[in-house]
Amino acid sequence: MNAQCVKSLSVFFPCFNEQDNVGRAIKSAIDVLSPLKIDFEIIVVNDGSKDKTGEIADGIAAENKNIKVVHHNINRGYGAALQSGFKAATKEYVFYTDGDGQFDIKELPLLFKYMDDYDIVTGYRIERQDNLIRKINAFCWTTMVNLLFGMKIKDMDCAFKLYRHSVFDNIKLESTGALINTEIFARAKNKGYKIFQIGVHHYPRTAGVQTGAKLRVILRAFKELFALYKQIKSDK
Repeated sequence: MNAQCVKSLSVFFPCFNEQDNVGRAIKSAIDVLSPLKIDFEIIVVNDGSKDKTGEIADGIAAENKNIKVVHHNINRGYGAALQSGFKAATKEYVFYTDGDGQFDIKELPLLFKYMDDYDIVTGYRIERQDNLIRKINAFCWTTMVNLLFGMKIKDMDCAFKLYRHSVFDNIKLESTGALINTEIFARAKNKGYKIFQIGVHHYPRTAGVQTGAKLRVILRAFKELFALYKQIKSDK
């Protein structure tokens, strides 16, 4: 594998109650990154898990200097977990994917070659392995926010994204919930950052429980969306 322009990389996993997945996610990342001979770190953001996610991650980190764990005392939301991951990252590039095992981190090196010409490389799910309701919700949400902000993102919330870390030096993130990816894309577009999209495979969840489709999460996202829209308009 050729890491090309990516010589320094932070990889992080936002996790909430992923005790059955977090160890496997960390191991997979190590297996992929070690042969690349790049400077890397792996970060687990434990977003107030009630199970042993944090304990397992701490145990692994104690035995490997390339791994660190960020803990939220309470569940603060997906956006807050991503913000903590970006803040904890110290390398030139930063990648995140969820700790639930629905993406294959072996596909990460496919994104590297585009970082010479783009600031963000975002995946879109090939044959999305979710139920029909989640697919419909995702389609409607993505269509709406693309229209609102003049974007053409295929899969807004695909959790397989690679960024230049410097992007986050120039945009201020406020969302702590499900709006976070929309906010990043909208603010990045306003700053003139270039985005490339690539298809990645998506797999069924084998352990743990999805939380993104809960009504309170959806309502919170809409509340944050309209506030973001006003901010973006006022920035122009």
